[in-house]
Amino acid sequence: MEPADVGYSPPHDGGSNSSLRPDSPSADDKERATQIRFLVSNTSAGSIIGKGGSTITEFQSQSGARIQLSRNHEFFPGTPDRIIMISGAFNEIFKAVELILEKLLSEDEDNNEPDARTKVRLIVPNSSCGAIIGKGGSTIKSFIEESQADIKISPQDNNYAGFTDRLVTVTGSLEEQMRAIFMIMTKLAEDAHYPQMLNSPFPYGGVNFSGFPAVSYMIPSVPYNATSYGPNGTGGKHTNSKGSTSARSGAGPPDSQGSSVTFGVADEHIGAVVGRAGRNIMEITQISGAKIKISDRGDFMSGTSDRKITITGPPEAIRTAEALIMQRVSANSER
Repeated sequence: MEPADVGYSPPHDGGSNSSLRPDSPSADDKERATQIRFLVSNTSAGSIIGKGGSTITEFQSQSGARIQLSRNHEFFPGTPDRIIMISGAFNEIFKAVELILEKLLSEDEDNNEPDARTKVRLIVPNSSCGAIIGKGGSTIKSFIEESQADIKISPQDNNYAGFTDRLVTVTGSLEEQMRAIFMIMTKLAEDAHYPQMLNSPFPYGGVNFSGFPAVSYMIPSVPYNATSYGPNGTGGKHTNSKGSTSARSGAGPPDSQGSSVTFGVADEHIGAVVGRAGRNIMEITQISGAKIKISDRGDFMSGTSDRKITITGPPEAIRTAEALIMQRVSANSER
């Protein structure tokens, strides 16, 4: 496949706006190296990478762009989704985005999810959102009219020092999304405030996100494998910065599902871990890939009033699940 022409125009469908498209970026903007980032689920990330990296290698070869994914436990703050960053020249990036969205759409259809209007969430610095919105919302309104896609920009959240990114959600068919993305990319290429190059798709290492529900680099209050287990398999007790006590124990030899770790969490925090209708615990299970079991009310760790949480799975899955659980506990303690 040849790289897509910059002036993307979907096939005519008879609609009044089907032939409209924005002006192409200048020659300088087209050639200048830049980047764009958007969110993908953990499952989608796997399909983009492909077996042994075959799919992502093919997409890079076809487009000429560089495609990077945040690591499998680096999620955009407040979501269970990873970040994909595509860098290169304008044409190269645009072609890579098209290849990726086509792939994800075909997989949705294979999974009996034939909804033709899907969502893609672009990550855009707040300083560049004004250019997309335009005076009185004029620019974003014209983008919506010309692309026929729905475009929404998340509100700015100033509660987290150093975090300045917002999500631009584009909803529509593949053709509508690509038209809207073309317009947004064109505007960003012209914006002097838009960072042209980033070293990593996940540039949040030094930002404090306490209170966000799903940040991958949260260090567990109780480090995995930090306990010297006694002959009876019972570990010591650890006091975290909140003053709550967590007792950990190994659960014997690993079974077919992997290792197992049990620790205690104060009963008052279990609701925050489980979430409404079990939403939080389901999300943690999905993100980590571990199996999580919480003891019934009144079933406490020996000598404590802490409920037992047992995590089963590979060591990496256990570490991730525990980190996300302890983050929920920490956030609940600060309320």
